[in-house]
Amino acid sequence: MTSSTFSFFKAASRWSKNHKFFLTSFGVLAGGGSSIIYALEQSIHASNDAAHVAKQKWNHNGWFDTLDHASVRRGWEVYKNVCAACHSVEYLAYRELVGVCLTENEAKAEAAEQMIEDGPDETGAMFKRPGKLSDLIPKPYPNEEAARYANNGAYPPDLTYITQARIDGENYIFSLLTGYMDPPAGVVLAENQHFNPYFPGGAIGMAQALYDEIIEYEDGTPATQSQCAKDVVTFLKWCAEPEHDTRKLFAMKAFTILGVLNLVVWYLHRHYWSVMKTRKIFQSPKSLFKK
Repeated sequence: MTSSTFSFFKAASRWSKNHKFFLTSFGVLAGGGSSIIYALEQSIHASNDAAHVAKQKWNHNGWFDTLDHASVRRGWEVYKNVCAACHSVEYLAYRELVGVCLTENEAKAEAAEQMIEDGPDETGAMFKRPGKLSDLIPKPYPNEEAARYANNGAYPPDLTYITQARIDGENYIFSLLTGYMDPPAGVVLAENQHFNPYFPGGAIGMAQALYDEIIEYEDGTPATQSQCAKDVVTFLKWCAEPEHDTRKLFAMKAFTILGVLNLVVWYLHRHYWSVMKTRKIFQSPKSLFKK
């Protein structure tokens, strides 16, 4: 047992009963609460009848790894040409695409193709105008009822934060997009349903959306199904966390500053506080009766 450990137990022996009771209760509650949360999470995973998704090697998963911005740009092409027919990214504005997926002129041209409802005008009437950079990307359907009617009762979710809203977000979405197959024997699907083992229950209302060469990338990348899925998932990751790269850059700066501060603290401890801590003070009081 080290001297520091012995000093700790020696100090703890002098604590009051209330102090010991409080710390013991806190430890029991913290440990019990953590165990309950872990058990509930495991039960949720165990009760899920979907297939377990495979872990993919995403370029942005490391502590200091950034998003693949070429993949983000290709993912925008996949979303615009395939996904946007049913799914919205209603919390994303055209101006946020500038410098990431599009140039400023390209983003302005994309926005101008959309007619955005605005107003009221001086007569109190609403009117349509060409879109501009400050506008949010319009939804494919005006409301949820229209979306369900067009998709046989299924409601296509908004994709802006979908990677954050699903457990194991990127891996789940990639597996879902590439996991369509014929239903196994004994599985009966309703009309307009499709089988995907990664979707809870296996029966999903969304038909397979990605195929090989479904689009043609502007940069010439072969548009295989897995490549399209990887790119659109990377784009959706950026949608959910546009500050992703900036946050990691700040982390690198913070770790650098902390490293320098640690050297300063070590120097102060080694050459100043260690001297103060190990000094000995002797006291030789003079006798009160000495003349």
